[in-house]
Amino acid sequence: MAQAGDNSKTALVQELNGLLADHLALYFKTKNFHWHVTGPRFRDLHLLFDEQAVEIRDQIDAIGERVRKLGEVTLTSIGSVARATQVKDQDATDLDGEAMVKELHADNVAMIKRLKDMKDLADKAGDNATDGLIDDWTDMAEERAWFLKSTLG
Repeated sequence: MAQAGDNSKTALVQELNGLLADHLALYFKTKNFHWHVTGPRFRDLHLLFDEQAVEIRDQIDAIGERVRKLGEVTLTSIGSVARATQVKDQDATDLDGEAMVKELHADNVAMIKRLKDMKDLADKAGDNATDGLIDDWTDMAEERAWFLKSTLG
C-alpha cells in the first residue's frame, strides 16, 4: 500500500467513489429505461435493461466496501452521488428504445474508459486487490456495452 504522505491512495479512493457514483447513477438510469421502454422491441429491451440493472446494482456494494477496506469513507447521499458521477441524468420518459440503447451504450463505454484509467491509480497505490476488481468490473461493463451495441444492428 502507499506510504504515508503519498497521494496515490487518496487519488484511487476518489476515483473509486466516482465509480461508485457512476454505478448508482447508471443503475437508476437503466431502471428508468426498463420501466419506460415501449414499442415493438418492448419485451426484449425491458428484459435486457432489467438484467443489466441487476448486474450494475450488484457491483455497487463491492465498490463501496472496497473504499471502506482501504480505510476511507464512501458517498453518503444523493447529492454526493450527483457531484461525483459522470453519468448524465435522463428524465425523459418518452425516448424510443433505440435512443435508450444508444444512451446506455455511451454510458457504459464511458465507464469502461474510467475503469481502464483507474488501473494506473491502483498500481501507483500498490493496491493489487483493487487492480484485480477493476479487471472484473471492466469485463462486465464491456459485456454490457457489447450487448447494447449488438441490439442496434
